[in-house]
Amino acid sequence: MALLIGMDEAGLGPNLGPFVVAVTVWRVPGDPAAFDFWSEFKTVLTNSPTKQDQRLFVADSKQVFKPHQGLGPLERGVWSALTLSGIDPQTFPALRRSLSRPLTQQRPAQVLTLESATKNRGSLFDTQELTAARSSIHTRMIPADQQPLPWYENDFQLPIEPLNFDARDRWRDLCKQRGIELVAMRADVVEPARFNRLTKEFDNKSKVTSGLAMTLLGDVWDPTGEEALIVADKHGGRNRYDSLLAESFKLPVECLKEGADLSAYRVGNGELRFQPRAEAHGPVALASMTAKYLREVAMEQFNQFWQRRIPGLKPTQGYPVDAKRFRDQIADEQTRLQISNFELWRDR
Repeated sequence: MALLIGMDEAGLGPNLGPFVVAVTVWRVPGDPAAFDFWSEFKTVLTNSPTKQDQRLFVADSKQVFKPHQGLGPLERGVWSALTLSGIDPQTFPALRRSLSRPLTQQRPAQVLTLESATKNRGSLFDTQELTAARSSIHTRMIPADQQPLPWYENDFQLPIEPLNFDARDRWRDLCKQRGIELVAMRADVVEPARFNRLTKEFDNKSKVTSGLAMTLLGDVWDPTGEEALIVADKHGGRNRYDSLLAESFKLPVECLKEGADLSAYRVGNGELRFQPRAEAHGPVALASMTAKYLREVAMEQFNQFWQRRIPGLKPTQGYPVDAKRFRDQIADEQTRLQISNFELWRDR
């Protein structure tokens, strides 16, 4: 048995609403690199449904979620997986709490040297990268990040739409038959105030988002534990992740391959692969859907909050051009409610 972990994110581009990174953790028989997710679950899951398909639609969230169709298809797949992993909350705050619990104990930091941080690699860290590797990027919440936001204070019940769990039950039976376990689903919902604080502190949006992803990964995976394969989408056009991994896990990093099509590394007992279109892997697709679902539920509450106060206000998905329109239209009410731009608007 070994772990197969998929990780993805949603909401990096918008100015309004949270940025979300999510991860799904599976325990599978045999070599995780040889595990065929779609073949194992072909009777209950599909990434290309036909018109009357009763299977769960699991794919890149951009394929599953269409704003004009509502949250139904996205929620059906995500909620089936949540309950399969033992999570069944009734409200959005309860869901966030359930998805934020770490699975691993934090390990004491190790001191890295040029020799210990690199192993059988074709290129070496430069001085700046080694300096970064000796000091962690602190992306965890601080008390100031935990101030309750008014749009989450109402009793918003989940799931939003009625769900039929027949496919989920078949999925559970199949997992039992084949010795497969959905160990956990976890996510970090990063609200604008925290995102702004981190980008101001590190003056680098890419470093912040990568740091958030690695912190979440560290909460579900111990590289000194069981064998694991971790697959994640590439962060922008980035091809090098060795210094990020050394900084995050304080262990030697072996570079297996670095290039546009794949960047792969060995850290402890795990192999980490960063690749374009990683949602082709089922665990990554489910992480993509989970991140998108959390963001869309957050935006639904955000829009309802302002629409209750401003009749006729058109909702927003928070992307730059429309976000400016929305911010202008709520400006007077925002001032009256004493809601700062820092907690409302992501500057980067």
